[in-house]
Amino acid sequence: MPNPAPLKSPSLRLRLLAPGLAVLLAAGCATAPTTTSAPEYAAAIAQLEGGQPREAAGQLEAQAQAATGARRAALLADAAFAWREAGDEARARSLLSQVDARRVGGASKLRLALLNAELAVQDGRPAEAATALAGSDATTLSPALQSRWHLASAVAQEAAGDVRAAAAARARAEAGLAGDVRQDNRRQIDRLLASLDNASLGAYAASLPEGDPLYNFAARALVQRGLPLPRALNRGEGWNFDSRPPAAADGYRPPNRLAVLLPLSGQLATAAAPVRDGLLAGYYGENRRRPEIVFYDTTGTPAGAQAAYARAVSEGSDFVVGPLGRDEVTALFRSQDLGVPSLALNSGAGTGAPPPGHAMFSLAPEDDGLAAADYLLARERRNVLVLAGTDENALRAVEAFRSRLADRGGQVAATLSVGEQPRDLTAALVEASAAGADSVFLALRGPQARTLAPQLALAGFASRTRVGTSQLASGTGKAEEDAALDGIVFPTEAWPTRGTSGLPTAGRAAEMLPTARGPAARLFAFGYDAWRISAYLEHLATRADGQLRGATGDLRLDGFGNVVRQPAWATFSGGQPIPLGN
Repeated sequence: MPNPAPLKSPSLRLRLLAPGLAVLLAAGCATAPTTTSAPEYAAAIAQLEGGQPREAAGQLEAQAQAATGARRAALLADAAFAWREAGDEARARSLLSQVDARRVGGASKLRLALLNAELAVQDGRPAEAATALAGSDATTLSPALQSRWHLASAVAQEAAGDVRAAAAARARAEAGLAGDVRQDNRRQIDRLLASLDNASLGAYAASLPEGDPLYNFAARALVQRGLPLPRALNRGEGWNFDSRPPAAADGYRPPNRLAVLLPLSGQLATAAAPVRDGLLAGYYGENRRRPEIVFYDTTGTPAGAQAAYARAVSEGSDFVVGPLGRDEVTALFRSQDLGVPSLALNSGAGTGAPPPGHAMFSLAPEDDGLAAADYLLARERRNVLVLAGTDENALRAVEAFRSRLADRGGQVAATLSVGEQPRDLTAALVEASAAGADSVFLALRGPQARTLAPQLALAGFASRTRVGTSQLASGTGKAEEDAALDGIVFPTEAWPTRGTSGLPTAGRAAEMLPTARGPAARLFAFGYDAWRISAYLEHLATRADGQLRGATGDLRLDGFGNVVRQPAWATFSGGQPIPLGN
């Protein structure tokens, strides 16, 4: 296990500590013994709990000046805590130096312990944070303060080298977190669990008791690596399938009335057509009971998506597929009234997970980056040269790749930017090769990769593992030119490589439907899988072995509503893309 990073850098401290320790307002403690029942003290604590820390700090400090003994110690401790909540850290530290901690008890003692722990973490003294929190029971604190307690404990545990305990502490903090703070904390948990090898992760997940808040995180890490779960996911709030008719033996249990939200007009209409046709191919290919299905036009706008969802709900739909656009999904998931569950067909900006009871399925560029990193890590490639295009898809794929690689102990040896007309990078490639890069990640389209392939060969990379994104196949189709791509591996859909139950072969479908040929075939497969997920969602959400062999790949659900796709893999041989055994 790598040594924990020192906590001297302010930026690193803040990353580890998470924004929650700085932005969560102080919510008060539950009933616990206090040192005084004076009305003025109760009023000051009420101000602290009510989001008026500055007013509370002034009152508490004034009361301390007139007090003696244990009462004075407790008042000074509470005043120091309140001043820091108000943003006056200098004043908080000044009062803290006057506190005799041995004379502080009850709720004041817990606030004092939390204050000392947070300051110790901030100052790069995590061992002292662990000491400050030791031996105290945080369960009498409010949820917000309990979360801060667990976050401080997590930093101390990680600094001591115990990533399991650190991840568990962060998982316990979840209940009192929200918004960006929660998303950051979840990323930190994923980072900690990523440091465990497959066997350790599986054993640790199996050891967690039923209902443990860390289990779904561990399960997500297992699902992302394509590993089995020791038991079903913690179901959590929002997942309820009681209104659906009974499930078939294979788990088929579709809704009663299915609403499909797609941009049937507007700029995204071209992308929506193959998704619609793929979904209908799956729908009409099912011989068992099918739900009533209604399509709603979102016009490709956030307002249109919200209006379409509201109309679908008002007309009695009990499940919604869509919307498709990233901005549409972001707007919908930020809505307050989402009583009918949905399967969004994109990942919303800044949303690491959908709201409870909803699911998210996408062909996002990030998925390619994550898949490529996992592919290389599974083959012990940990020092990777990155060739990155300048378009948004390439940049998003590279960022996801870099993060996953680092979380699991790998590193990017160098990153070379590649324009639409690649320049001569031979010297930089030779340098990266000499520095020990053991593999290459190409976030490039086919024509860019073709231009660079001879340069990679000259630098010695032709015999090393080379992995691209699904964009590698874009702009290809002439075998005599594409032979330069021979040996480069890239993620692709399962449908063309292994076939998919309920669909004709990809070649036959392309002959019959314009929306199933060329680049549109990927979205056709995506729409087909969206139908299947809606019909088998309970199977995915409630079974340890819940999985679909879909048209885009093998599909599983993580503990937070994200559909995780294990793609098929292909490579070029003789200038032709061919399936690759996983």
